[in-house]
Amino acid sequence: MSIKINHLTHIYNEGTTFEKLAINDISLEIETGEFIGLIGHTGSGKSTLIQHLNGIVLPTKGEILLDGENIHRDKTKLKEVRRRIGLAFQYPEYQLFEMTVYKDVAFGPTNIGLSPEEVHDSVVSALTTVGISSDLYEKSPFELSGGQKRRVAIAGVLAMNPEVLILDEPTAGLDPKGRDEILAAIRQLHKERGITVILVSHSMEDVAKLADRIIVMHRGKIAMMGTPSEVFSKPMELETIGLAAPQISYVFAQLKEKGYDVPTDVYTVGYAKDALLKLVKQVRA
Repeated sequence: MSIKINHLTHIYNEGTTFEKLAINDISLEIETGEFIGLIGHTGSGKSTLIQHLNGIVLPTKGEILLDGENIHRDKTKLKEVRRRIGLAFQYPEYQLFEMTVYKDVAFGPTNIGLSPEEVHDSVVSALTTVGISSDLYEKSPFELSGGQKRRVAIAGVLAMNPEVLILDEPTAGLDPKGRDEILAAIRQLHKERGITVILVSHSMEDVAKLADRIIVMHRGKIAMMGTPSEVFSKPMELETIGLAAPQISYVFAQLKEKGYDVPTDVYTVGYAKDALLKLVKQVRA
């Protein structure tokens, strides 16, 4: 399922003294199965953009096309749009409300009229995907750890079987263990289901490891776009818009400045290791 954004603009409180331009004439296309990393400093327009993608926010100008059809053309279809494009808000565990983990994840599939058998299959599949074992199904979600709560909340979105999953800062506020668990679940989800994932994050390291393509936003516009290698090979440009490349990118930029024959597009520890081993071999030769 492709998503096409044409000349999207959004103005909050238009015509008032509190008017604010949040999205400024953005055009963008997201292909089926892509893993997109969406980054930008606070106030850059990231959250406003993703809320347009499943119809939560109405554009001031422009349109969102889902498989070529404007999602706002027929208001009666917005419920289906929101099923196909699942959005997990930042701190989604605050939306947990049922008595058990199973019931919480089953709420969405039940509401769209699936049979009890279909609901059960959807719940088990979603919870398995995010790494929640069956012994936790009948526990209260409020008894779980922070990372487990986050995974249950994401499972609630996955149980609707979306074709696109949007995650707004899924690791925010988690300890290192919970953060690693969430990232592993997201990576596995994309690998196994092949669905489109849009990850909003302040962590350059997370985006560098997971995304196929990165979109950098600044003041409501797309400032940069490309593969992790293309984006993070320009750390100075990122700094001018209030962002930073992964720390390892700066190390290699400094090595290059000192005259070492190293690549400038290093953005993960694994890539750095390979590049340094190659450099050591060259020096010893």
